[in-house]
Amino acid sequence: MTIEEVVRQFFEKVRSGQEPEAAHRLMAECVLAHQLISEDEVTVERSPANYADHVREMIAVYGSFSLTITEFLVQDDRVYVRWKQSGVHIGEVDGFAPTHKPILEIASAVYRVENEKIVEYWIQIDREGIRTQLERNKESSIR
Repeated sequence: MTIEEVVRQFFEKVRSGQEPEAAHRLMAECVLAHQLISEDEVTVERSPANYADHVREMIAVYGSFSLTITEFLVQDDRVYVRWKQSGVHIGEVDGFAPTHKPILEIASAVYRVENEKIVEYWIQIDREGIRTQLERNKESSIR
């Protein structure tokens, strides 16, 4: 399987929420996940089981969301992906009670693939955009 196929399957099966358990086929046992939170970069280790649980948590918060890849670039052992994920805020997130209103996440990541498995990634999510939507949805629910 090419690195492009690995990452496409990861998005189509795992990240989309359609088949989170497929993470075991597409991710190494220990994946370094570099996450940018504000200006701080945090690196956590993720296992396939841990990532599958993370996707299930997203489903609990945003329901069966849709995910659209807006850009996909391959170079050497890395794949850059930008996507939009839209769902409905049905579970508590960051202290915000469910509003049952649409929510849109825009994010991008670079995945490094080795031996047909994702071994590392660098991700940026527009968390401020999500927070702004949650606040706006909360205010409109109160009215």
